[in-house]
Amino acid sequence: MNARTAALAVAYAAGLALIGLGLRGIVAEVPVARWAAWFAGAAILHDGVLVPAVLAAGLVTGLLPARYRRVVRAALVVAACVTAVALPLVLGYGRRPDEPSRLPLPYERNLLIVLGAIAAVAVCTAVARAVIGRRRVRSGGATRAPRPSAKGPSR
Repeated sequence: MNARTAALAVAYAAGLALIGLGLRGIVAEVPVARWAAWFAGAAILHDGVLVPAVLAAGLVTGLLPARYRRVVRAALVVAACVTAVALPLVLGYGRRPDEPSRLPLPYERNLLIVLGAIAAVAVCTAVARAVIGRRRVRSGGATRAPRPSAKGPSR
């Protein structure tokens, strides 16, 4: 067994131990009805909202020119991840009127600023790709092999 395999075995063992600890905590401390409701809600949210949204985004972005497709899809993935993390703060989960120092920031505005920054980076990247593509066409510096002639090989 080499060092890499041993390190992976240790990492897997540690991961399995942490999973076991988490499962033990769920079984010991969480009522079955609450756990089942959370699990069912997660499955419904995934299958009923997340998957259709991703499929629709893939379908819509498939209509874009290939040059911009990756940029837009990457921006959508990053924006979705940021929104998923920020959504509990935006919705105010944990905010209490008797404790104003808990969740004191304008999370809605801050999320919009971050989403705007993501959109700005995507637009700048798309513009840069367009400019670089035009320069390559003008200078004749094609990066792809030329297409074969329809007439066949010349003699």
